Amino acid sequence: MTENLPRPARPLRVLAAMSGGVDSAVAAARAVEAGHDVTGVHLALSANPQSFRTGARGCCTIEDSRDARRAADVIGIPFYCWDLAERFREDVVEDFVAEYEAGRTPNPCLRCNEKIKFAALLDKALALGFDAVCTGHYATIVVREDGTRELHRASDMAKDQSYVLGVLDEKQLAHALFPLGDTITTKEEIRAEAERRGLAVAKKPDSHDICFIADGDTQGFLAKRLGRAEGDIVDESGAKVGTHDGAYGFTIGQRKGLRIGHPAPDGKPRYVLDISPVNNTVTVGPAESLDIGALTAIRPRWCGSTPAAPGTYTAQLRAHGGETEVFAEVVDGELRVRFTEPVRGVAPGQAIVLYDGTRVVGSATIATTTRAAAAV
Repeated sequence: MTENLPRPARPLRVLAAMSGGVDSAVAAARAVEAGHDVTGVHLALSANPQSFRTGARGCCTIEDSRDARRAADVIGIPFYCWDLAERFREDVVEDFVAEYEAGRTPNPCLRCNEKIKFAALLDKALALGFDAVCTGHYATIVVREDGTRELHRASDMAKDQSYVLGVLDEKQLAHALFPLGDTITTKEEIRAEAERRGLAVAKKPDSHDICFIADGDTQGFLAKRLGRAEGDIVDESGAKVGTHDGAYGFTIGQRKGLRIGHPAPDGKPRYVLDISPVNNTVTVGPAESLDIGALTAIRPRWCGSTPAAPGTYTAQLRAHGGETEVFAEVVDGELRVRFTEPVRGVAPGQAIVLYDGTRVVGSATIATTTRAAAAV
């Protein structure tokens, strides 16, 4: 069966992060089956833990904590619920709002992995004597002969989640377990495994979207936090073509919801090309103006040593995006990237994750982009 894992040379004390979903439950069960001493923990991240799943699509409701507890009982492991709501609010939610306010497009899942699951949670786990944190992410850790660890894509590329783990550094990888990543297992097989194990979450729907925006209305969430801020929508020449209620409600590459009263002279669709929080202006234009040839990214985090020399890699620019070939180098602590072929829809604030084959080299936050014509 796919859940059988080799016994470790030394059983570890493992803290299994259990969201209340099927993946984290099966991951915890596999860790137990592999011979580890496992304790389950559910992270209470919601400022309103009494909220229920009605209309919600996240993983932080009181129902989720109960689902996680029931799964731990079936697996036969101790279970705790830890309140990290304040840390989550400061490091993830407030960061999310601030990034949009600054005209950038953040990825809160990466920030949660960096600041919560593999920082706040891991620090607490190590302080309590645990050896590792286990999650239900689909990714693989490869241990080399010298004992160093590498983060690789999951064996099943269709479910690979290494992009949102690209923020993990070498120390964090040394204390991470991903039991689902090294077996080619479809989601249906994971659910079937959960059912064989008697886990009630076997048929529970997957969480999706942003966990702290229960109804999925990101623009409405930001409007409540940042207020109404009317401004102009302009074309590339600077001519006003419409108005908006807040520049934070737009992302680079957006086509729908622009509220432009008349078509472009060529009759083709227009897309968001730029967001300027300084003058509260959104610039729109044709699709070809979205073509990016190069970018600069800041705050690089390496899954191992810093690349010693410029080189050719593949890059992933969004959680469910494909790979594209790039030439990358580190200059004065920043990541400089040039694309072999132009790419579209790249927004400051997004993460770029570099790969060498299946190995995750590291990630960085996109700061500036250069249009393809100017990058040649």
